[in-house]
Amino acid sequence: MPMTKQLNIAVIGAGIGGLAAAALLSDRGHGVTLFDQLDRPQPVGSGLVIQPVGQAVLDAVGAGDAARKAGNAIERMLGQEAEIGRKVLNVWYSKTEGGPFGLAIHRASLFDALFSAVTARDIALQTSSQVTQVQSGMVRLADGRAKGPFDLIVDSAGAGSPLSPLIAQPLPYGAIWGTVDWPETALPMTQLSQCYRRADRMVGVLPIGRMPSDDTAKAAIFWSLPRDAHVDWLKTGLDVWRKEATALWPDFAPFAAQITSADQMTMARYSHGTLRKPWSPGLVHIGDAAHRASPQLGQGANMALLDALALTRALDMATGDAALALYAKARRWHVMTYQAMSAVFTPQYQSDSRWLPVLRDRVLYPVSQVPPGPRVLTSIVCGTMLPPTRGLGSV
Repeated sequence: MPMTKQLNIAVIGAGIGGLAAAALLSDRGHGVTLFDQLDRPQPVGSGLVIQPVGQAVLDAVGAGDAARKAGNAIERMLGQEAEIGRKVLNVWYSKTEGGPFGLAIHRASLFDALFSAVTARDIALQTSSQVTQVQSGMVRLADGRAKGPFDLIVDSAGAGSPLSPLIAQPLPYGAIWGTVDWPETALPMTQLSQCYRRADRMVGVLPIGRMPSDDTAKAAIFWSLPRDAHVDWLKTGLDVWRKEATALWPDFAPFAAQITSADQMTMARYSHGTLRKPWSPGLVHIGDAAHRASPQLGQGANMALLDALALTRALDMATGDAALALYAKARRWHVMTYQAMSAVFTPQYQSDSRWLPVLRDRVLYPVSQVPPGPRVLTSIVCGTMLPPTRGLGSV
């Protein structure tokens, strides 16, 4: 549908959603200024999975081929319970050659693909520009400068956005993450592998392809921790951690052996919440500024990419507040459904509960392997359980 009006748009934050939104909006002829607080925009974090719906958005941006070249195709998510020694998570993307797959990738590689797409377009980049407030179409920076006016301001500043009114509930568990070389191991490079002890211990390995300027195959590793336990983990020391982790899951030994400094592992803490109305006149929130959840379903980056696509298409079809309301409506049910599933599933894998892991292992897992369970699980991880951009066309 043809665009009705060219806008002057500010995008706040050069993360995954912000970069995608800047590129897509620029392609529609809008004037785009991208603000980022760092001297040079850069990624934060380790590995993640871009699901098929997110990959489609990357293709629309022109970053899909570069991301797939850097990343690693994941065909399966497999988890085992250490104490009972059997599978308790088994999700296939597709058992058919050429079918959908998850794209496991380091955030630095994904950032490079998206940032290259942005710099190839006529997008103004304002670095060292920490946005603290917006008012009457003006963007106000921490150093007192004001920029604008803008017809629309897109808040993609993430979980720490000063512009978002979202008050999220902290989740009791987080994780420490690190990146290591892929070693000699029996674990396949085509799956996310995890091992659990009830729900209070979770260790995982995600093969993520290569990082920029490094052709060595990499893995993202993670270890579940209560959100306030990182200091205790540091005090206990790496030797104790490696011994515990490899006793829980012997296959983890060649990965853990590469961690020789605590600085190689970064603590990530999560929260859960959703804005009922992710916009106000002249301001719209996308990604973590609009909704936050645990990464248990692997949907965070995909949600940000889908938000960027939905916002762009809504601006194709309407103007002003009507366009922002259309964006919110298009994303509402998809976001709500995945937020609800995250709230239900996360405590089964990251909590102090004794009975939830039993329910997971003895009831939910067996049921999930009986048709139509496998097909439902595939649609959940692929991000297609509901139309991601309802009313705005397919992804």
